[in-house]
Amino acid sequence: MKKKKRKAAPRKKKKAVKVSAYHHGDLRQALRDSAVAILEEEGLAALSLRAVARKAGVSHAAPYRHYPNHEALLVELAVEGFAELRAAIALAAAAPNSRTDRITHIGGAYMRFAANHPALTQLMFGSQLPNRDTTTELTNAADSIAEELGQALGDPALGLAAWAAVHGLAMLILDNVIDLGQRKSGMAVLPARAEILLRSLFNSVDD
Repeated sequence: MKKKKRKAAPRKKKKAVKVSAYHHGDLRQALRDSAVAILEEEGLAALSLRAVARKAGVSHAAPYRHYPNHEALLVELAVEGFAELRAAIALAAAAPNSRTDRITHIGGAYMRFAANHPALTQLMFGSQLPNRDTTTELTNAADSIAEELGQALGDPALGLAAWAAVHGLAMLILDNVIDLGQRKSGMAVLPARAEILLRSLFNSVDD
């Protein structure tokens, strides 16, 4: 008689291994990206270290490897925002020849940044950071915007005037005080509208 073949024991299913949302060495960047996403999508009230960890797909303890507390994370987001804004200003000022053109292009770039990152812009310049005046990183980052504008326009006073004009306009829009067409057409129309206003306001600086 032929021996009956034993049935092979069913193979145990391997447990799925959870893959983290970041590659090795990129934890800090993953946390920053997650924090900015929460800030823009849900607002500052929803931005906690625990929420950032959840969004990034890491343990609740992971953010503490880089940020000792919630404020440290906010400070880094603001400093990174200032660096991005400064780079946008420098790029916008590089091509045009006249100061009026430079102001116009800078204003458009500034408004584009504010329109694309409304919550981050308000964090950078608002009162959500209680120790702003004593945090050297923040004060230096904000001062860098004034320096960039002064260099771009060849006149620190004119740089401050242009900054005050476009920043005031941006804040009035973000606070929904005035309407430059964004309520009907969306935030994408703001850079062009800002350029028109700034050209009208500063059209005599080349005289």
